Amino acid sequence: MIRPQVIGRVRSLVAATSIVVLSGCASVNFDDSVAQANQDAAAFTQGHLALAQTEEQRATRERAATRLLAQPLTQSAAVELALVNSPALQALLAQNWSDAANAAQSGRIPNPIFTFERVTFGDELELGRLLSFGLLDLLTLPKRHGIAQRGIARAQLQLTTEVVDQVTQVRQVWVKAVAAQQNLSYAQQVLDAAQASAELARRMESVGNFTRLQRARQQVFYADAATQLAAAQHAMTATREGLVRVLGLADDQAQQLKLPPRLPDLPTAPRSPEDAGKVASAGRLDIKLAQSAFESAATSQGLNRLTSLADIELGVRRDTVFDNAAGTSTPRNGYEVSVRLPLFDGGGLRRDAMDAQTLAAANRLEATLRAAGSNLRESYSAYRTAYDVARHYRDEVVPLRKTIADENVLRYNGMLIGVFELLADTRDQIGSVMAAIAAEQQFWLADAALQASQMGKPTSAAIGAMTSTGSGGGDAAH
Repeated sequence: MIRPQVIGRVRSLVAATSIVVLSGCASVNFDDSVAQANQDAAAFTQGHLALAQTEEQRATRERAATRLLAQPLTQSAAVELALVNSPALQALLAQNWSDAANAAQSGRIPNPIFTFERVTFGDELELGRLLSFGLLDLLTLPKRHGIAQRGIARAQLQLTTEVVDQVTQVRQVWVKAVAAQQNLSYAQQVLDAAQASAELARRMESVGNFTRLQRARQQVFYADAATQLAAAQHAMTATREGLVRVLGLADDQAQQLKLPPRLPDLPTAPRSPEDAGKVASAGRLDIKLAQSAFESAATSQGLNRLTSLADIELGVRRDTVFDNAAGTSTPRNGYEVSVRLPLFDGGGLRRDAMDAQTLAAANRLEATLRAAGSNLRESYSAYRTAYDVARHYRDEVVPLRKTIADENVLRYNGMLIGVFELLADTRDQIGSVMAAIAAEQQFWLADAALQASQMGKPTSAAIGAMTSTGSGGGDAAH
Protein backbone atom coordinates (compact mmCIF):
# COMPACT_ATOMS: atom_id res chain seq x y z
CA MET A 1 0.00 0.00 0.00
CA ILE A 2 1.34 3.41 -0.99
CA ARG A 3 1.76 5.68 2.01
CA PRO A 4 -0.04 9.09 2.05
CA GLN A 5 3.33 10.85 2.36
CA VAL A 6 4.47 9.39 -0.97
CA ILE A 7 1.24 10.43 -2.68
CA GLY A 8 1.64 13.92 -1.28
CA ARG A 9 5.20 14.16 -2.55
CA VAL A 10 4.13 13.06 -6.04
CA ARG A 11 1.39 15.67 -6.08
CA SER A 12 3.87 18.30 -4.94
CA LEU A 13 6.23 17.33 -7.75
CA VAL A 14 3.46 17.55 -10.33
CA ALA A 15 2.39 20.93 -8.98
CA ALA A 16 5.97 22.20 -9.04
CA THR A 17 6.34 21.09 -12.65
CA SER A 18 3.12 22.91 -13.60
CA ILE A 19 4.41 26.04 -11.91
CA VAL A 20 7.63 25.99 -13.93
CA VAL A 21 5.71 25.56 -17.21
CA LEU A 22 3.19 28.30 -16.49
CA SER A 23 5.78 30.71 -15.13
CA GLY A 24 7.83 30.35 -18.27
CA CYS A 25 4.92 31.61 -20.37
CA ALA A 26 4.75 35.01 -18.65
CA SER A 27 7.72 36.62 -20.38
CA VAL A 28 8.49 39.71 -22.47
CA ASN A 29 10.14 39.92 -25.87
CA PHE A 30 10.72 43.64 -26.16
CA ASP A 31 11.92 43.41 -29.76
CA ASP A 32 8.49 42.05 -30.65
CA SER A 33 6.86 44.92 -28.74
CA VAL A 34 8.87 47.49 -30.69
CA ALA A 35 8.05 45.73 -33.96
CA GLN A 36 4.36 45.83 -33.04
CA ALA A 37 4.60 49.56 -32.28
CA ASN A 38 6.25 50.11 -35.66
CA GLN A 39 3.39 48.25 -37.29
CA ASP A 40 0.55 49.91 -35.37
CA ALA A 41 1.97 53.42 -35.85
CA ALA A 42 3.64 52.94 -39.23
CA ALA A 43 2.61 56.42 -40.40
CA PHE A 44 4.41 57.88 -37.38
CA THR A 45 7.53 55.75 -36.91
CA GLN A 46 8.24 54.84 -40.57
CA GLY A 47 9.72 51.62 -39.15
CA HIS A 48 12.62 53.45 -37.48
CA LEU A 49 11.63 52.91 -33.83
CA ALA A 50 14.27 50.81 -32.04
CA LEU A 51 16.09 50.67 -28.71
CA ALA A 52 19.88 50.94 -28.99
CA GLN A 53 21.39 48.50 -26.48
CA THR A 54 24.93 48.05 -27.79
CA GLU A 55 27.74 50.36 -28.81
CA GLU A 56 27.46 49.14 -32.38
CA GLN A 57 23.76 50.02 -32.50
CA ARG A 58 24.43 53.46 -31.04
CA ALA A 59 27.20 54.07 -33.58
CA THR A 60 24.84 53.11 -36.41
CA ARG A 61 22.25 55.56 -35.16
CA GLU A 62 24.84 58.33 -34.88
CA ARG A 63 25.79 57.79 -38.51
CA ALA A 64 22.12 57.97 -39.50
CA ALA A 65 21.76 61.25 -37.57
CA THR A 66 24.82 62.70 -39.33
CA ARG A 67 23.37 61.74 -42.70
CA LEU A 68 20.05 63.43 -41.93
CA LEU A 69 21.71 66.61 -40.67
CA ALA A 70 23.79 66.94 -43.83
CA GLN A 71 20.83 68.43 -45.74
CA PRO A 72 17.87 70.69 -44.95
CA LEU A 73 15.64 68.81 -42.54
CA THR A 74 12.17 68.05 -43.88
CA GLN A 75 9.33 67.13 -41.56
CA SER A 76 9.59 63.39 -42.25
CA ALA A 77 13.38 63.57 -41.83
CA ALA A 78 12.89 65.37 -38.51
CA VAL A 79 10.71 62.49 -37.30
CA GLU A 80 13.33 59.95 -38.39
CA LEU A 81 16.07 61.98 -36.71
CA ALA A 82 14.17 62.06 -33.42
CA LEU A 83 13.59 58.31 -33.57
CA VAL A 84 17.26 57.50 -34.11
CA ASN A 85 18.84 60.30 -32.07
CA SER A 86 16.65 61.43 -29.15
CA PRO A 87 17.83 60.18 -25.72
CA ALA A 88 14.39 61.04 -24.31
CA LEU A 89 12.77 58.65 -26.77
CA GLN A 90 15.32 55.97 -25.93
CA ALA A 91 14.54 56.48 -22.24
CA LEU A 92 10.84 56.09 -23.04
CA LEU A 93 11.53 52.75 -24.73
CA ALA A 94 13.69 51.48 -21.87
CA GLN A 95 11.12 52.51 -19.28
CA ASN A 96 8.38 50.73 -21.20
CA TRP A 97 10.54 47.61 -21.30
CA SER A 98 10.83 47.85 -17.52
CA ASP A 99 7.07 48.26 -17.13
CA ALA A 100 6.38 45.26 -19.35
CA ALA A 101 8.90 43.14 -17.43
CA ASN A 102 7.27 44.10 -14.12
CA ALA A 103 3.87 43.17 -15.54
CA ALA A 104 5.22 39.78 -16.60
CA GLN A 105 6.83 39.26 -13.20
CA SER A 106 3.45 39.60 -11.49
CA GLY A 107 2.32 36.46 -13.33
CA ARG A 108 5.02 34.26 -11.86
CA ILE A 109 4.87 32.39 -8.57
CA PRO A 110 7.37 33.47 -5.89
CA ASN A 111 10.32 31.18 -5.36
CA PRO A 112 9.91 28.51 -2.64
CA ILE A 113 11.66 28.93 0.70
CA PHE A 114 14.07 26.30 1.95
CA THR A 115 14.65 26.19 5.72
CA PHE A 116 17.40 24.17 7.39
CA GLU A 117 17.46 23.50 11.15
CA ARG A 118 20.06 21.87 13.39
CA VAL A 119 19.04 21.08 16.97
CA THR A 120 20.96 19.11 19.63
CA PHE A 121 19.48 17.59 22.79
CA GLY A 122 21.76 15.49 24.92
CA ASP A 123 23.06 12.69 22.77
CA GLU A 124 20.56 13.44 20.04
CA LEU A 125 21.16 15.58 16.93
CA GLU A 126 18.17 16.63 14.82
CA LEU A 127 18.49 18.01 11.29
CA GLY A 128 15.34 19.62 9.88
CA ARG A 129 14.67 20.49 6.26
CA LEU A 130 11.55 22.39 5.18
CA LEU A 131 10.55 23.41 1.64
CA SER A 132 7.57 25.80 1.68
CA PHE A 133 5.65 27.86 -0.84
CA GLY A 134 2.45 29.88 -0.98
CA LEU A 135 -0.46 27.57 -1.63
CA LEU A 136 -2.71 30.43 -2.75
CA ASP A 137 0.02 31.57 -5.12
CA LEU A 138 -0.09 28.15 -6.73
CA LEU A 139 -3.88 27.89 -6.84
CA THR A 140 -4.30 31.35 -8.36
CA LEU A 141 -1.40 31.08 -10.79
CA PRO A 142 -3.52 30.61 -13.97
CA LYS A 143 -5.56 33.71 -13.19
CA ARG A 144 -2.48 35.77 -12.29
CA HIS A 145 -0.85 34.60 -15.49
CA GLY A 146 -3.81 35.99 -17.46
CA ILE A 147 -3.58 39.30 -15.60
CA ALA A 148 0.14 39.47 -16.40
CA GLN A 149 -0.52 38.92 -20.09
CA ARG A 150 -3.03 41.78 -20.05
CA GLY A 151 -0.43 43.95 -18.34
CA ILE A 152 2.11 43.16 -21.04
CA ALA A 153 -0.44 43.98 -23.74
CA ARG A 154 -1.31 47.24 -21.96
CA ALA A 155 2.38 48.18 -21.82
CA GLN A 156 2.53 47.55 -25.58
CA LEU A 157 -0.41 49.88 -26.17
CA GLN A 158 1.11 52.49 -23.87
CA LEU A 159 4.36 52.37 -25.83
CA THR A 160 2.56 53.01 -29.11
CA THR A 161 0.56 55.85 -27.55
CA GLU A 162 3.65 57.57 -26.16
CA VAL A 163 5.51 57.22 -29.46
CA VAL A 164 2.57 58.78 -31.32
CA ASP A 165 2.63 61.67 -28.84
CA GLN A 166 6.40 62.18 -29.25
CA VAL A 167 6.24 62.12 -33.04
CA THR A 168 3.32 64.57 -33.04
CA GLN A 169 5.39 66.95 -30.92
CA VAL A 170 8.28 66.70 -33.38
CA ARG A 171 5.99 67.43 -36.33
CA GLN A 172 4.40 70.45 -34.68
CA VAL A 173 7.65 71.93 -33.35
CA TRP A 174 9.22 71.53 -36.81
CA VAL A 175 6.31 73.47 -38.36
CA LYS A 176 6.69 76.27 -35.83
CA ALA A 177 10.46 76.49 -36.40
CA VAL A 178 10.19 76.70 -40.20
CA ALA A 179 7.33 79.23 -40.02
CA ALA A 180 9.28 81.39 -37.56
CA GLN A 181 12.26 81.36 -39.93
CA GLN A 182 10.01 82.49 -42.79
CA ASN A 183 8.45 85.22 -40.69
CA LEU A 184 11.83 86.59 -39.72
CA SER A 185 12.78 87.27 -43.35
CA TYR A 186 9.52 89.13 -43.98
CA ALA A 187 9.77 91.04 -40.71
CA GLN A 188 13.16 92.31 -41.93
CA GLN A 189 11.52 93.48 -45.17
CA VAL A 190 8.85 95.36 -43.20
CA LEU A 191 11.57 97.04 -41.15
CA ASP A 192 13.45 98.06 -44.28
CA ALA A 193 10.33 99.64 -45.77
CA ALA A 194 9.44 101.40 -42.51
CA GLN A 195 13.00 102.65 -42.13
CA ALA A 196 12.93 104.11 -45.63
CA SER A 197 9.62 105.87 -44.86
CA ALA A 198 10.94 107.27 -41.58
CA GLU A 199 14.18 108.57 -43.18
CA LEU A 200 12.32 110.18 -46.07
CA ALA A 201 9.85 111.78 -43.67
CA ARG A 202 12.74 113.20 -41.59
CA ARG A 203 14.31 114.78 -44.65
CA MET A 204 11.01 116.23 -45.87
CA GLU A 205 10.32 117.73 -42.47
CA SER A 206 13.80 119.29 -42.44
CA VAL A 207 13.00 121.20 -45.66
CA GLY A 208 9.50 122.14 -44.54
CA ASN A 209 7.47 119.74 -46.72
CA PHE A 210 6.24 117.58 -43.80
CA THR A 211 4.63 118.46 -40.50
CA ARG A 212 5.86 117.01 -37.22
CA LEU A 213 2.69 114.91 -37.01
CA GLN A 214 3.24 113.39 -40.43
CA ARG A 215 6.83 112.62 -39.65
CA ALA A 216 5.89 111.14 -36.23
CA ARG A 217 3.42 108.78 -37.87
CA GLN A 218 6.09 107.43 -40.20
CA GLN A 219 8.52 107.18 -37.29
CA VAL A 220 6.09 105.16 -35.21
CA PHE A 221 5.69 102.66 -38.03
CA TYR A 222 9.43 102.25 -38.00
CA ALA A 223 9.51 101.81 -34.22
CA ASP A 224 6.75 99.19 -34.37
CA ALA A 225 8.55 97.36 -37.17
CA ALA A 226 11.75 97.26 -35.12
CA THR A 227 9.82 95.76 -32.19
CA GLN A 228 8.20 93.16 -34.44
CA LEU A 229 11.59 92.21 -35.88
CA ALA A 230 13.03 91.68 -32.40
CA ALA A 231 10.04 89.50 -31.50
CA ALA A 232 10.45 87.54 -34.74
CA GLN A 233 14.14 86.99 -34.03
CA HIS A 234 13.36 85.60 -30.60
CA ALA A 235 10.52 83.46 -31.97
CA MET A 236 12.90 81.94 -34.49
CA THR A 237 15.49 81.22 -31.78
CA ALA A 238 12.91 79.80 -29.36
CA THR A 239 11.26 77.51 -31.91
CA ARG A 240 14.60 76.36 -33.28
CA GLU A 241 15.84 75.50 -29.80
CA GLY A 242 12.56 73.73 -29.10
CA LEU A 243 13.21 71.62 -32.20
CA VAL A 244 16.76 70.94 -31.01
CA ARG A 245 15.36 69.61 -27.73
CA VAL A 246 12.70 67.31 -29.19
CA LEU A 247 15.27 65.96 -31.66
CA GLY A 248 17.74 65.36 -28.83
CA LEU A 249 20.58 67.12 -30.62
CA ALA A 250 23.94 67.69 -29.00
CA ASP A 251 25.58 71.11 -29.30
CA ASP A 252 27.67 70.12 -32.30
CA GLN A 253 24.63 68.57 -33.97
CA ALA A 254 22.59 71.72 -33.32
CA GLN A 255 25.19 73.73 -35.23
CA GLN A 256 24.63 71.48 -38.26
CA LEU A 257 20.83 71.79 -38.20
CA LYS A 258 19.46 73.37 -41.38
CA LEU A 259 15.78 73.94 -42.09
CA PRO A 260 13.96 74.36 -45.41
CA PRO A 261 13.33 77.99 -46.41
CA ARG A 262 9.54 77.58 -46.31
CA LEU A 263 6.70 75.35 -45.23
CA PRO A 264 5.46 72.63 -47.61
CA ASP A 265 2.76 73.51 -50.11
CA LEU A 266 -0.82 72.86 -49.12
CA PRO A 267 -2.21 69.53 -50.33
CA THR A 268 -4.32 69.65 -53.46
CA ALA A 269 -7.42 68.63 -51.51
CA PRO A 270 -8.11 68.12 -47.79
CA ARG A 271 -8.91 64.79 -46.20
CA SER A 272 -12.59 63.96 -46.24
CA PRO A 273 -14.47 63.28 -42.98
CA GLU A 274 -15.12 59.73 -44.19
CA ASP A 275 -11.41 59.04 -44.70
CA ALA A 276 -10.57 60.47 -41.29
CA GLY A 277 -13.27 58.34 -39.68
CA LYS A 278 -12.07 55.16 -41.41
CA VAL A 279 -8.54 55.58 -40.12
CA ALA A 280 -9.81 56.24 -36.60
CA SER A 281 -12.18 53.26 -36.59
CA ALA A 282 -9.28 50.95 -37.50
CA GLY A 283 -8.25 51.05 -33.85
CA ARG A 284 -8.03 53.94 -31.41
CA LEU A 285 -5.31 53.52 -28.82
CA ASP A 286 -7.17 55.39 -26.09
CA ILE A 287 -10.14 53.02 -26.28
CA LYS A 288 -7.90 49.94 -26.34
CA LEU A 289 -5.98 51.20 -23.32
CA ALA A 290 -9.15 51.94 -21.34
CA GLN A 291 -10.60 48.53 -22.29
CA SER A 292 -7.42 46.77 -21.19
CA ALA A 293 -7.34 48.64 -17.89
CA PHE A 294 -10.96 47.71 -17.16
CA GLU A 295 -10.43 44.02 -17.97
CA SER A 296 -7.34 43.89 -15.75
CA ALA A 297 -9.15 45.59 -12.88
CA ALA A 298 -12.15 43.28 -13.18
CA THR A 299 -10.00 40.15 -13.25
CA SER A 300 -7.77 41.34 -10.41
CA GLN A 301 -10.83 42.11 -8.31
CA GLY A 302 -11.89 38.46 -8.20
CA LEU A 303 -8.35 37.31 -7.46
CA ASN A 304 -7.70 39.85 -4.73
CA ARG A 305 -10.97 39.07 -2.98
CA LEU A 306 -9.54 35.65 -2.17
CA THR A 307 -6.09 36.83 -1.17
CA SER A 308 -7.54 39.59 1.03
CA LEU A 309 -9.23 37.02 3.28
CA ALA A 310 -6.28 34.78 4.13
CA ASP A 311 -2.87 33.56 3.09
CA ILE A 312 -1.93 29.88 3.13
CA GLU A 313 1.55 28.37 2.95
CA LEU A 314 2.27 24.69 2.40
CA GLY A 315 5.57 23.10 3.41
CA VAL A 316 7.08 19.68 2.87
CA ARG A 317 9.24 18.62 5.84
CA ARG A 318 11.94 16.00 6.27
CA ASP A 319 13.79 15.61 9.57
CA THR A 320 16.53 13.22 10.62
CA VAL A 321 17.27 12.39 14.31
CA PHE A 322 20.71 10.99 15.13
CA ASP A 323 21.14 9.14 18.48
CA ASN A 324 24.85 9.31 19.11
CA ALA A 325 24.67 6.94 22.09
CA ALA A 326 22.85 4.22 20.19
CA GLY A 327 24.48 5.03 16.85
CA THR A 328 21.16 5.16 15.03
CA SER A 329 19.38 7.67 12.79
CA THR A 330 15.64 7.99 12.42
CA PRO A 331 14.05 9.86 9.46
CA ARG A 332 10.76 11.69 9.86
CA ASN A 333 8.61 13.05 7.03
CA GLY A 334 5.59 15.32 7.07
CA TYR A 335 4.11 18.58 5.97
CA GLU A 336 3.11 21.93 7.45
CA VAL A 337 0.24 24.25 6.66
CA SER A 338 0.38 27.90 7.78
CA VAL A 339 -2.72 30.06 7.67
CA ARG A 340 -2.86 33.77 8.38
CA LEU A 341 -5.96 34.28 10.51
CA PRO A 342 -8.07 37.36 9.69
CA LEU A 343 -8.57 38.35 13.33
CA PHE A 344 -7.53 42.00 13.31
CA ASP A 345 -7.99 42.82 9.62
CA GLY A 346 -10.68 41.10 7.61
CA GLY A 347 -9.54 42.77 4.37
CA GLY A 348 -12.75 44.79 4.02
CA LEU A 349 -10.96 48.03 3.17
CA ARG A 350 -8.82 46.29 0.56
CA ARG A 351 -11.93 44.84 -1.06
CA ASP A 352 -13.61 48.25 -1.00
CA ALA A 353 -10.57 49.75 -2.69
CA MET A 354 -10.62 47.05 -5.37
CA ASP A 355 -14.34 47.56 -5.99
CA ALA A 356 -13.79 51.29 -6.36
CA GLN A 357 -10.83 50.75 -8.69
CA THR A 358 -12.87 48.50 -10.96
CA LEU A 359 -15.76 50.98 -10.94
CA ALA A 360 -13.36 53.81 -11.81
CA ALA A 361 -11.89 51.78 -14.69
CA ALA A 362 -15.38 51.03 -16.02
CA ASN A 363 -16.31 54.70 -15.95
CA ARG A 364 -13.02 55.75 -17.56
CA LEU A 365 -13.76 53.32 -20.37
CA GLU A 366 -17.24 54.74 -20.81
CA ALA A 367 -15.89 58.32 -20.74
CA THR A 368 -13.27 57.44 -23.35
CA LEU A 369 -15.87 55.85 -25.61
CA ARG A 370 -18.14 58.89 -25.35
CA ALA A 371 -15.33 61.41 -25.93
CA ALA A 372 -13.68 59.58 -28.84
CA GLY A 373 -16.07 60.78 -31.54
CA SER A 374 -16.19 64.30 -30.15
CA ASN A 375 -12.39 64.62 -30.08
CA LEU A 376 -12.12 63.42 -33.66
CA ARG A 377 -14.82 65.81 -34.89
CA GLU A 378 -13.14 68.74 -33.16
CA SER A 379 -9.74 67.83 -34.61
CA TYR A 380 -11.21 67.48 -38.09
CA SER A 381 -13.01 70.82 -37.78
CA ALA A 382 -9.74 72.51 -36.81
CA TYR A 383 -7.97 70.79 -39.70
CA ARG A 384 -10.59 71.70 -42.30
CA THR A 385 -10.96 75.28 -41.07
CA ALA A 386 -7.20 75.79 -41.16
CA TYR A 387 -7.05 74.34 -44.66
CA ASP A 388 -9.83 76.60 -45.95
CA VAL A 389 -8.27 79.70 -44.39
CA ALA A 390 -4.79 78.89 -45.70
CA ARG A 391 -6.15 78.21 -49.19
CA HIS A 392 -8.13 81.48 -49.06
CA TYR A 393 -4.95 83.41 -48.32
CA ARG A 394 -3.08 81.55 -51.05
CA ASP A 395 -5.74 81.87 -53.76
CA GLU A 396 -7.44 85.16 -52.88
CA VAL A 397 -5.73 87.49 -50.43
CA VAL A 398 -2.10 87.23 -51.55
CA PRO A 399 -2.89 87.48 -55.32
CA LEU A 400 -5.14 90.48 -54.68
CA ARG A 401 -2.43 92.17 -52.65
CA LYS A 402 0.02 91.56 -55.48
CA THR A 403 -2.42 93.07 -57.99
CA ILE A 404 -2.82 96.13 -55.79
CA ALA A 405 0.95 96.46 -55.47
CA ASP A 406 1.45 96.22 -59.23
CA GLU A 407 -1.22 98.85 -59.84
CA ASN A 408 0.27 101.16 -57.24
CA VAL A 409 3.68 100.89 -58.90
CA LEU A 410 2.06 102.02 -62.15
CA ARG A 411 0.29 104.86 -60.35
CA TYR A 412 3.55 105.87 -58.71
CA ASN A 413 5.33 105.85 -62.05
CA GLY A 414 2.54 108.06 -63.40
CA MET A 415 2.98 110.39 -60.40
CA LEU A 416 -0.58 109.71 -59.22
CA ILE A 417 0.58 108.65 -55.75
CA GLY A 418 3.61 109.49 -53.69
CA VAL A 419 6.40 107.36 -52.31
CA PHE A 420 4.76 107.09 -48.89
CA GLU A 421 1.64 105.49 -50.34
CA LEU A 422 3.85 103.07 -52.25
CA LEU A 423 5.85 102.14 -49.13
CA ALA A 424 2.66 101.76 -47.09
CA ASP A 425 1.25 99.42 -49.71
CA THR A 426 4.49 97.42 -49.61
CA ARG A 427 4.10 96.99 -45.87
CA ASP A 428 0.50 95.84 -46.32
CA GLN A 429 1.52 93.33 -48.96
CA ILE A 430 4.24 91.89 -46.72
CA GLY A 431 1.77 91.77 -43.86
CA SER A 432 -0.61 89.71 -45.98
CA VAL A 433 2.17 87.28 -46.85
CA MET A 434 3.05 86.90 -43.17
CA ALA A 435 -0.61 86.23 -42.38
CA ALA A 436 -0.63 83.60 -45.13
CA ILE A 437 2.41 81.97 -43.51
CA ALA A 438 0.58 81.95 -40.18
CA ALA A 439 -2.40 80.31 -41.85
CA GLU A 440 -0.18 77.63 -43.42
CA GLN A 441 1.50 77.04 -40.07
CA GLN A 442 -1.90 76.59 -38.43
CA PHE A 443 -2.89 74.08 -41.10
CA TRP A 444 0.19 71.90 -40.64
CA LEU A 445 -0.23 72.01 -36.87
CA ALA A 446 -3.86 70.93 -37.28
CA ASP A 447 -2.81 68.23 -39.72
CA ALA A 448 -0.42 66.72 -37.15
CA ALA A 449 -3.09 66.98 -34.46
CA LEU A 450 -5.66 65.24 -36.66
CA GLN A 451 -3.32 62.33 -37.35
CA ALA A 452 -2.73 61.94 -33.61
CA SER A 453 -6.47 62.07 -32.90
CA GLN A 454 -7.10 59.38 -35.48
CA MET A 455 -4.74 57.12 -33.53
CA GLY A 456 -6.53 57.91 -30.27
CA LYS A 457 -4.14 60.53 -28.90
CA PRO A 458 -6.13 63.80 -29.01
CA THR A 459 -3.92 66.85 -29.40
CA SER A 460 -5.09 70.43 -29.26
CA ALA A 461 -4.91 72.50 -32.44
CA ALA A 462 -6.71 75.73 -31.65
CA ILE A 463 -7.47 77.98 -34.59
CA GLY A 464 -6.18 81.42 -33.76
CA ALA A 465 -6.88 84.72 -35.42
CA MET A 466 -5.13 84.82 -38.78
CA THR A 467 -5.68 88.31 -40.13
CA SER A 468 -3.39 90.50 -42.07
CA THR A 469 -1.75 93.50 -40.50
CA GLY A 470 -3.41 96.81 -40.63
CA SER A 471 -3.13 98.95 -43.72
CA GLY A 472 -0.65 101.32 -42.19
CA GLY A 473 0.48 104.24 -44.21
CA GLY A 474 -0.95 107.16 -42.36
CA ASP A 475 -0.98 110.63 -43.75
CA ALA A 476 1.34 110.92 -46.70
CA ALA A 477 2.25 113.84 -48.87
CA HIS A 478 2.49 113.73 -52.60
